[in-house]
Amino acid sequence: MSYLYLTILFPLIGFILLAAGRNKLPENVAAIIGAGSVGLSALFALIAGIAFTNSGETVYVQHLWTWFSVAGFAPGVSLHLDGLSLLMMGMVTGVGFLIHVFATWYMRGEEDFARFFSYFNLFVASMLILVLGDNLALLFLGWEGVGLCSYLLIGFYYSTPSNGIAAIKAFTVTRIGDVFLLIGLFLLFQQFGTLHIGTIVENAPQVLSLDHNLALWTSLMLFLGAAGKSAQIPLQTWLADAMAGPTPVSALIHAATMVTAGVYLCCRMFSVLEMTPEVMQFISITGAVTLLVAGFAALVQTDIKRILAYSTMSQLGYMFMAVGAEAYQAGLFHMLAHAFFKALLFLSSGAVILAYHHEQNIFKMGGLFYKNKFLFACFAIGGGALAAIPFLTIGFFSKDAILGAVWVQGQTTALYGSLYWVGVAGAFLTSIYTFRLIWVVFFGKENTPYHEITGATYWAPLGILAVLSTGLAYFLKAPVMNALNAAHIPAFNIPQALEHGMHAAEYTAVGIALVGLAVAVVLFAFAYNAVKSFAATSFGAGLVNICRNAFGFDSLYNIVFVQPYLLLAKIVGRDPIDGLWLVLPALVKGGNKFTSTRQTGSLREYASSMSFGVVVLLMILIVIQVVGK
Repeated sequence: MSYLYLTILFPLIGFILLAAGRNKLPENVAAIIGAGSVGLSALFALIAGIAFTNSGETVYVQHLWTWFSVAGFAPGVSLHLDGLSLLMMGMVTGVGFLIHVFATWYMRGEEDFARFFSYFNLFVASMLILVLGDNLALLFLGWEGVGLCSYLLIGFYYSTPSNGIAAIKAFTVTRIGDVFLLIGLFLLFQQFGTLHIGTIVENAPQVLSLDHNLALWTSLMLFLGAAGKSAQIPLQTWLADAMAGPTPVSALIHAATMVTAGVYLCCRMFSVLEMTPEVMQFISITGAVTLLVAGFAALVQTDIKRILAYSTMSQLGYMFMAVGAEAYQAGLFHMLAHAFFKALLFLSSGAVILAYHHEQNIFKMGGLFYKNKFLFACFAIGGGALAAIPFLTIGFFSKDAILGAVWVQGQTTALYGSLYWVGVAGAFLTSIYTFRLIWVVFFGKENTPYHEITGATYWAPLGILAVLSTGLAYFLKAPVMNALNAAHIPAFNIPQALEHGMHAAEYTAVGIALVGLAVAVVLFAFAYNAVKSFAATSFGAGLVNICRNAFGFDSLYNIVFVQPYLLLAKIVGRDPIDGLWLVLPALVKGGNKFTSTRQTGSLREYASSMSFGVVVLLMILIVIQVVGK
């Protein structure tokens, strides 16, 4: 366990070496440093995890140094290892390493190869700081680090202006969430006098019960911070545009790092959130609305990566539904499962994109099943897990546990009963857009010539992730739950009388998801002409436009926030306050110009002016005399 700090140190060293070497490093050297540093991080994470498990301890803290000390506030750079951080550390380093290996193949021949991996290494290091920090100040450092790295990686192809705009958008929207989180940290420090996570979680019931309104605002600020990082409504608009970065970036953001940070924060601070049932319900509602909006948006996208991006948003909605329903362990297990199958889907889509000469429009692909059955198998497994195909995929064992928990909560709170059906509707939509994606890419008409792709660094990560996305990964559930129990993350309490009904609710969700799959088969395999005919009608085109633009949140924000801000910036950019001080010199300059023009050298004009002045003075004297009397 004493090696715990090395899990962060190796990626940081890799970042420094790659950033210093930049274009001077050969590709092979940069690849070895980039992937090797994260591989070493994963190795020492495994060693530390085994030692921690064998020790029988529930918490291990490694204090490195005191960060700073101000007026009694002295947060330490200390690493906290328990069941939850062990789960997150394993996911970040394990899945992150596979993505790094794949990226060494995908980015081969790209300009700024070393720069890419320097950002990639820093991304992993920042996420590890976030999940291993034992206080919220250190967590916030990692939180900002992943935000910075997302900006750098989304805008990696900065020579294209739209990519830079997408990076700025991601940075700006997530910064809004970060401001809310920072306010939450201030409120926590005000009430607890510390930002130490263990102290806050342990004492939250006693401290926050003293002032419910203050507890309400604290919980709400924490959740809004989480919503920004995890792309939940109303801060979800950045995630689809984040596809501007290279495909391995999308895989890392969506599977192992940034978007999982919000779920982790909520589960880590569960005792704070539980003090405000209103916020817990709001979290579930937000997750439910997000998963439905994202599901409809994914139905009509044509970009292969945007389809997967909206599916990520939808699956994160399920995780937040679980948090709001107090089914933290179910939400966290779905997060792990999602990391496996979403990394598989994104990396597979990257291979598809290269096979079709960097084409991302699914309707310009087609026929890939007959050219590369390995990629089809990977997509089928990943898509099956996304759609939660029963027993065969890991998604079935994770997603339906969430819906079962929400149903149980619905037996005492009507709101959750409605949210259960929203979740079921989301599962229905997931099956449809997943089948649509696979059918068009692998069985549609071939519209772009196929390019053969090979390499162990391409198929090995995909093969490992494919296995982890099957039902075999169900055997990870027991050790994960044991680890979370040891970390005192509450297990969901299922009343014995409701067990049968809960299982029936889970089977109902599975059944409707399968119905969605059957509907998708009919629509896209047998009646696709009817689908196109409907989309060509005015009503159908309107629906498609609404869904493709994800219900117009971008347009709304542009009208309400962006344009007024740009107008204000234009006004203030000329500095009107400073302009007021220029009035006096302008008057002096104008007077000088006027008097200068009067110097003509004409005696007649001088005499006329003097006469006019005398007349004016006499009139003034007469007025004074009259007024005086």
